[in-house]
Amino acid sequence: MPIIETKNLNLFYDKFHALIDVNIAIKEKGITAIIGPSGCGKSTLLRTFNRMNDLIEGVAMTGEILVGSENILGPGIDLVGLRKKVGMVFQRPNPFPLTIYENLVYGLKVHHMITSRDELGGLVEESLKAVLLWDKLKDRLYASALSLSLEEKQRLCIARTLAVKPDIILMDEPCSALDPIATLKIEETARELKKDYTIVIVTHNMQQAARISDDVGFMLLGRLVEFGKTGDVFNRPQDKKTEEYITGRYG
Repeated sequence: MPIIETKNLNLFYDKFHALIDVNIAIKEKGITAIIGPSGCGKSTLLRTFNRMNDLIEGVAMTGEILVGSENILGPGIDLVGLRKKVGMVFQRPNPFPLTIYENLVYGLKVHHMITSRDELGGLVEESLKAVLLWDKLKDRLYASALSLSLEEKQRLCIARTLAVKPDIILMDEPCSALDPIATLKIEETARELKKDYTIVIVTHNMQQAARISDDVGFMLLGRLVEFGKTGDVFNRPQDKKTEEYITGRYG
């Protein structure tokens, strides 16, 4: 049973039809990459999985989005609870202008998850270890998060997401602001995290998708053109448009 599944998903920005009859099934505990040219709908699709598009005026959706067995487009959905379960990491690192420690415990306090200082400290350590930052930052927890490098800020934002114990992590081009060395460190982090989490990543970098993903979907003009195992899609694409895109003849 997939952890995320869409059924005939359509999304409109006012009169603009941004997602058209998208059907995708994303398996648990792996990395799924969504690729495609700019403006094809890949980030819009990603944001449907935790209803972030609801924050944009004029958005309307039809169809179904199942997270686990729950249709998150159904009535009475707890959006705060959904966004705790389905965390988000954005293009540019967005740490709060607080200490490293306060960044990591912020979500725990908002969701009333932990009250004990010892428990908070244990989760801070666990979250930083998960993103391979504990040894570097354990003596700097009360320094400003804004003093970190771009790559460290992005890993801190991932750790902040992990602290509230999500099931799914959405990453919207998380390396677009980073240099190649920092990008490889974020990719290493993602590969470690997929042992315990489901990761869905939007990337404009096809080499990155080929390096780190287990499954990949190619989007074009709001439609999911092809979806399958990464090796199959890159080496034996079933659709001519997919082949043209991954060989650089389109987009």
